[in-house]
Formats: sequence, C-alpha cells, structure tokens
Amino acid sequence: MDLLNKAKELGNKVSNSVTAFSSDEVIAKTIIKAVEKQEKVNVILQAKGSNYRVNEIELGMGIPPAVTFGVHRISDSNESAESTKKELE
Repeated sequence: MDLLNKAKELGNKVSNSVTAFSSDEVIAKTIIKAVEKQEKVNVILQAKGSNYRVNEIELGMGIPPAVTFGVHRISDSNESAESTKKELE
C-alpha cells in the first residue's frame, strides 16, 4: 500500500470517527456520563467543605472528543463564618 492510499484510509477513519461521535445517541450518552461525574465530584467537594462546585460542562466534537468541566466558587460564607467566630472569641 503506498503512502497516498494510507493517507486516504486514515482520512476515512477520521471521518467515520467524527460521524460516529456526532450521532444523537452518542452525544446523549456522553452528556449523561458527564453529568453523573459532575454530581459525584460535587458531593465530594461538599463533603470536604469546599466552596467550589463543578457548574459547567462543555462537549467538544473534535478528534479526540473532549469533555471540559467549569468550576466556580459558590460563596465566601465558610470564610466569613470562620472570621466572625474568631472575632467573637
């Protein structure tokens, strides 16, 4: 097989991968898995007393496909409570 045929074969594989990932069923399954991961991580963060939560999920339909999580600070209430408690003591 010459180089041109190998390149063509590789191009076809890439095209098939993109098409497969863009199917509605695959996207729906990816969203479900990403949301499940988000919920599990948020439970762990809350249990550890963190002021941060995963609040954003972004799907990238590239090669390879990507899932990106955004994190935000929920409040300063724990810090404020700590400083208030220290001031009262």
